[in-house]
Amino acid sequence: MKFHEMEINQVEKVLDTDFSSGLSPEAVKKRIAQHGLNELQEGEKQSALLLFFSQFKDFMVLVLLAATLLSGLLGEYIDAVAIIAIVIINGILGFYQERRAEKSLQALKELSAPQVSVLREGQWVKIPSKEIVPGDIIKFSSGDRIGADVRIIESRSLEIEESALTGESVPVSKHIDPLKTINPGIGDMENIAFMGTMITRGSGVGVVIATGMKTAMGQIADLLQNAESQETPLQRRLEQLGKILITVALLLTVLVVAIGVLQGHELYTMFLAGVSLAVAAIPEGLPAIVTVALSLGVQKMIKKNAIVRKLPAVETLGCASVICSDKTGTMTQNKMTVTHLWSGGNTWTVDGVGYQPQGDFYRDNTRVHPKDEKALQQMLVFGMICNHSELVIKDEDYILDGDPTEGALLVSAMKAGLDRTNLLNEFTILKEFPFDSARKMMSMHVKDKQGRNFIVTKGAPDVIIGKSESILWDGKTQYLGQNVQSQVQEAINSLASKALRTIAIAFKPIPANTIILSEQEAESKLTFIGVQGMIDPPRPEVKDAVKECKEAGIKTVMITGDHVITAKAIAAQLGILTKKSKVLDGNALSNMSVEELEEVVDDVSVFARVSPEHKLKIVKALQNRGHIVAMTGDGVNDAPAIKAADIGVAMGITGTDVAKEASSLVLLDDNFATIKSAIEEGRNIYENIRKFVRYLLASNVGEILVMLFAMILALPLPLVPIQILWVNLVTDGLPAMALGLDRPEEDVMKRKPRSPNEGVFARGLGWKVVSRGFLIGIVTLLAFMIVYKQNPENLQYAQTIAFATLVLAQLIHVFDCRSEKSVLSRNPFGNRYLVWAVVSSLALMIAVIYYPPIQPIFHTLPILAKDWILIIGLSSIPTFLLAGTFLLRKTK
Repeated sequence: MKFHEMEINQVEKVLDTDFSSGLSPEAVKKRIAQHGLNELQEGEKQSALLLFFSQFKDFMVLVLLAATLLSGLLGEYIDAVAIIAIVIINGILGFYQERRAEKSLQALKELSAPQVSVLREGQWVKIPSKEIVPGDIIKFSSGDRIGADVRIIESRSLEIEESALTGESVPVSKHIDPLKTINPGIGDMENIAFMGTMITRGSGVGVVIATGMKTAMGQIADLLQNAESQETPLQRRLEQLGKILITVALLLTVLVVAIGVLQGHELYTMFLAGVSLAVAAIPEGLPAIVTVALSLGVQKMIKKNAIVRKLPAVETLGCASVICSDKTGTMTQNKMTVTHLWSGGNTWTVDGVGYQPQGDFYRDNTRVHPKDEKALQQMLVFGMICNHSELVIKDEDYILDGDPTEGALLVSAMKAGLDRTNLLNEFTILKEFPFDSARKMMSMHVKDKQGRNFIVTKGAPDVIIGKSESILWDGKTQYLGQNVQSQVQEAINSLASKALRTIAIAFKPIPANTIILSEQEAESKLTFIGVQGMIDPPRPEVKDAVKECKEAGIKTVMITGDHVITAKAIAAQLGILTKKSKVLDGNALSNMSVEELEEVVDDVSVFARVSPEHKLKIVKALQNRGHIVAMTGDGVNDAPAIKAADIGVAMGITGTDVAKEASSLVLLDDNFATIKSAIEEGRNIYENIRKFVRYLLASNVGEILVMLFAMILALPLPLVPIQILWVNLVTDGLPAMALGLDRPEEDVMKRKPRSPNEGVFARGLGWKVVSRGFLIGIVTLLAFMIVYKQNPENLQYAQTIAFATLVLAQLIHVFDCRSEKSVLSRNPFGNRYLVWAVVSSLALMIAVIYYPPIQPIFHTLPILAKDWILIIGLSSIPTFLLAGTFLLRKTK
């Protein structure tokens, strides 16, 4: 039998403790030795030094290090220093990001209470929470944070806010009775208080049943440690590309050495030639440019209220196929709001958003004023009087100070023009009977200015009905018979079917100067006024965001700790739940393995009453089905699933530090619609990465073929290694970065998510790289051969011509890379950053060719004006020849 199923005396016996005096020092020592301190343990941490060096295990980094070695062998030490600088910068960026991610458990530990009141040998003493043990008796009151998992043995109007564990902001009433529910979720354990949760009302006493890693919070900490961070699609593709490049470089080196030796050249000479060709095959600037492009994407994201904590997450968002979203605060406003009111056979609706005290009342779709509706007015007045909540204006926004349910009643009354301060001038509160979870109601004895006395009561409708003997109907008080009770119950059920939480309002006139001594006396023979139905309403913009995600081939799944009825209602309003989709609750999930869940997970749109383990199971099942999963959440309970997902999204306003530290993306406005904007930006960033990968690799193919064909034809090298490195790092670098800022295509959110297994060269990119690179190589070689044959003694001048032709051909080609179709399909000046990058690269090329102090470094000579005609003509061929073939295909 579990603790929540036991009677209090059974709990005392099983834990071998004494509720009247607590534990002895000897018992405490034994239990600390047995159970350890009440702390959340951390897994083994990697030292900062090892973490830093681990950044250099990435395959593309190894490629760069190989390029450094090759440059050193050629004696090009400037090149080697430049590459090493790039490697170190990348390593520092990666180290910084991973170091921040390791703060998750530290943030989790801070949620435990630093001090607790514990009963030891009959005395209440304050001790650090880490020193409490199973069997300790602790007490707590409003504002305290629970220091361990406890079975409640005394409860006085006790309510606990458990959003850190369940994600639900509405406080849970706690009692001492055993639970009859089989396998209840955390949100249903009404006689247990959990470590890290906050007391919002009342006080209580409990016996500690679990400490440290055995608590619900500890189990989440364990899940968080063991949840594996997923390698992003971009990382996988770059690793794949790096392997291809290094293989090509090695094969080319061997090929060139073999060809040269067969032609009679010296082995050493040909080895150096092969090494220079290998340098041409490696795009040294690629990792740096990817990092810069992602960083620029981060800046764009910030403007859209999303902070990216891990750079690759920007690209991963673009291929998300499923968004698993928490309901409360993300899809809803996290503000309980009255939407329906019922009294005496009439139903009213009230509009308005959140805690803004503005809204109109309607009956039968006709606008009414509450002052003209006697029963409605009386229900609103008494709901405002029997209330402790307040609205506070902060930064031009209304913030609730108090219980969310009472806040909803307060705001509904304010929408009718009522003011609590004015009401308290008209009604004097003589006595209060506070809310109690056993009674499920609260009452106040009030007196108005005419000297009339009333009992005003609010609470659970079924309980209030049982305490009432009359009802207001058509403005008159009449007997609450069985027939009328049935009508009231039908109205309550109708509101509940809309997933509304219902609160009943009742009153009782009493003679003046009557002294009410007990709740039983006050809360009997009441007159039932009516019911207010409230819900945490959906954010207005979320429905359109869900629809746009659906059009983009992205499925939205609601995962919530709330009840099934509420979850279904909200999901239906937002368009998440359709006739074909299914709903699963926590009980069903508990009885399913990950494999069993995999079989049905694609059909499920709503998961309700879930636990942290369930969320992790859902994410894994979706990933095993081949989905790229974005998991959103704000509570501690969400952190393990956030970390395990392909991209974790935390809430910036309501999110706990734990959730934020485990995430890749933080939403500044806690809004689901912001995720949609981030996905759109992520898709565009990935397309831009494809553009500059296409540009860089086509340039490298051109460089390789120039060198390879020259060697096959027994010609001198058309380019020296420093010129190749200049093109790779400088000439190519600026335009490639500018491509990373290109605006999105119009249909970016109309396409299906790309497959996570999509290769680097998918969708024809490989052909574009090879065909453009081939033409760039051919025209560069032609330029070299024409000038070299005219003057064989001036090799350096011919190499300068080849260098200029290669650079100019690539700078023209960069405009072709802006579109999947042709250079003519987009305005070439639509990206002003690209225009300036090309102008800058041209200026740098001119400087390298004409500025005497740096000519010796790059082995260049000034080019004559007549030769520029040859250079411009040849360098235009690769781009415009292919553009012409595109136009021919289009006209056919």
